[in-house]
Amino acid sequence: MVGRRFFLGFILSLAVIFSSWTGLHPAQASCGAVSCFVVIGSQQQVPQAGLLTANAMYNFTPMRLLGGTNGVIPGLDQANRQMILDHHQETRTITQQTTLDLNYGVTDRFGLQLTLPYMWRTHKHIDGIGEDGANGEGAPSNFAANGTGDIRVGLKYNVLPTLRSMVVLGFGVYLPTGNTHAHDSAGSIMESPSQLGRGQVGLNPTLYQTYELIPHRLNQFSSASYRHTFRNNDGYQFGDEYMLNAGLNLVATPWLVLTGQVNYRYLVHDNFSSSLSRSATPADATFPDEPQVIDPTIKNRSVPTTGSTYHAFSPGFQVNLGQLIESSWTNMTSFYFFAQIPFARDSNNSLAQGTSYIFGLTRSFQMLNAS
Repeated sequence: MVGRRFFLGFILSLAVIFSSWTGLHPAQASCGAVSCFVVIGSQQQVPQAGLLTANAMYNFTPMRLLGGTNGVIPGLDQANRQMILDHHQETRTITQQTTLDLNYGVTDRFGLQLTLPYMWRTHKHIDGIGEDGANGEGAPSNFAANGTGDIRVGLKYNVLPTLRSMVVLGFGVYLPTGNTHAHDSAGSIMESPSQLGRGQVGLNPTLYQTYELIPHRLNQFSSASYRHTFRNNDGYQFGDEYMLNAGLNLVATPWLVLTGQVNYRYLVHDNFSSSLSRSATPADATFPDEPQVIDPTIKNRSVPTTGSTYHAFSPGFQVNLGQLIESSWTNMTSFYFFAQIPFARDSNNSLAQGTSYIFGLTRSFQMLNAS
């Protein structure tokens, strides 16, 4: 009973903290889009031989315009390979994603992983600044898409399997299965950063480590990952991504685990193979008018308002249902919740990830009988 009261109090405390935090920032978002990320042990570890671990997750990721920025970014005309400086003003983006993550232990040290995402993305911005509207103010543009994202397949190997520690090396490949040619409300193909897929193969090495500081009571964990995506057929290349995470898990009761982790992500500038123009301004004699050409040469160019740094603290909990309710339905089953709360962000005048939420359910299945 004491454990259940503690559990309910913990949830209510989290709700108060999250509500007060999200009230501190205006809800706005951007053309570029990201998803929240946290470390979930059952995703990172190698299951025992013959064990299949399935994670079903939902995450909600808003993106917010930071104070002191105006959200004016370049337009990317991929059909004509043209980058137009100061062409958009961002208004709103929200990404929702459900993910089925499957991990299978081929042996006690070697595992296979398959990650299947499905996404919903909505976006609004002011398009055609300096070009559309009576005074060159631009025109509202909406974008909405849903569908499968880029599927990831991976291999994992536990190089240090001991009673108290684990070190797992992994290597994954993102397959270009997500849609890259969805249209906006004006009927134009939306720019690559807002599409559900990246349009090209990505490579993703990973490292995960955990150690029991107090056996069966307190453990620490850390992880690192890197992603490199090749240039897609529209001439767009997403910037490399670096992620570092570290945290602690505390077993409060046999059925409740409290967790806290610090998350860091660094995104390098994206790159676009294009000519270079700028939006018309009142200083131009024919304003409002077509974009003004700066350099007609098509070459690889850094997209100036991409790239970002993001630091967050992510409190959460996991409930082991098999320990709470004994039944065949709850055996080897748990659910979890995290809130990813940013405490430092820099997004190059574009929009940054706001407070995000992850809900998930984990279930393990013994596929092969032990010999």
